[in-house]
Amino acid sequence: MFKRILVPLDGSIRAEQAIPLAARLAQASGGSVLLLRVVTTPIEFGPYLRQSVLMREVVDADIAHAAKYLSNVARSDDLRGTETRVAVFTGSEALTIIETARDQHIDLILLTSHGDTGFKRWALGSVAQKVARHSPVPVLVLREGEIVPSHPYPDATRPLHAMSAVVALDGSALSEAALFPAAQLVAALAAPAQGSLHLTRVVPRPGVDALLSGRDRMDLLQRDRALEEAMSYVSKRADDLQNRLEAALNLAITWSVAVDVDVAEALIRVAEQGRADAGACVVGGCDLLALATHGRHGLRRWMLGSVTERILGATKLPLLIVRPLQEDQTSATSKPIAEKTATS
Repeated sequence: MFKRILVPLDGSIRAEQAIPLAARLAQASGGSVLLLRVVTTPIEFGPYLRQSVLMREVVDADIAHAAKYLSNVARSDDLRGTETRVAVFTGSEALTIIETARDQHIDLILLTSHGDTGFKRWALGSVAQKVARHSPVPVLVLREGEIVPSHPYPDATRPLHAMSAVVALDGSALSEAALFPAAQLVAALAAPAQGSLHLTRVVPRPGVDALLSGRDRMDLLQRDRALEEAMSYVSKRADDLQNRLEAALNLAITWSVAVDVDVAEALIRVAEQGRADAGACVVGGCDLLALATHGRHGLRRWMLGSVTERILGATKLPLLIVRPLQEDQTSATSKPIAEKTATS
């Protein structure tokens, strides 16, 4: 269960969109919300005492302002009845978020994107990508101006459609790391209704190069075999999860396989429109997309080969990103932050 929820805030209404969702998750689990504000220093302290003193005054004022802001947010109607704590730190935004998640034993980080233009900047190497790549816990990224799934029936245009999520699989055990976090998230948000989990796998389709070179016949045979293998794999995983989760988490489990040259586009199509080439169709699409990703081994292409990055920049759905626990946790998060100030 997601009992400890971290919500980084920067003072914007955009970032505050995550608060109702965080409150619902905390209330469902009997947990708490930690509101975090990171104060960054625009320049390093200079070699001269006067410059250092002036800079310290500026930083101290920013810390005081941030602490007051978070205290006001903690008393808002959205968080009424929810155990809420606040913390202010100075340092690097991404690194501080990651270290706070580790130090405070956080179960889930909630971030809200800047929308199309700003989010593309995040996806190309800023806060969201760094947090998703190195976070020791799942990260849920929301889209500015889109539906926030803080209700069992999040889409008002589909009032009978309870909370559902697509989980992207590639046939590896590491990709399956997203299954249980996604199941727990959907179950908590859908309650008391029955939520649903839709497992999907993408089979590559021959591209233009194969067609032009005459390799398309051979590639089509390979694709057919891959399609059969993918259907067998994902249907077995769905059956297994149905037996294990239906009673415990009140979830329905379905599956599909998509065929496409572009993995990212196929996953978005299944998640947003419910369109697949085999298996069950999800009428109207789902409310959330989940995948496991990290920087090495079989899923390296998902982070560095741009599937995750392209989904981050293109989907309108919330994206749950899970880093498999098997991966070596040694990273930049093990390095101490030069200066850190907390107010709680």
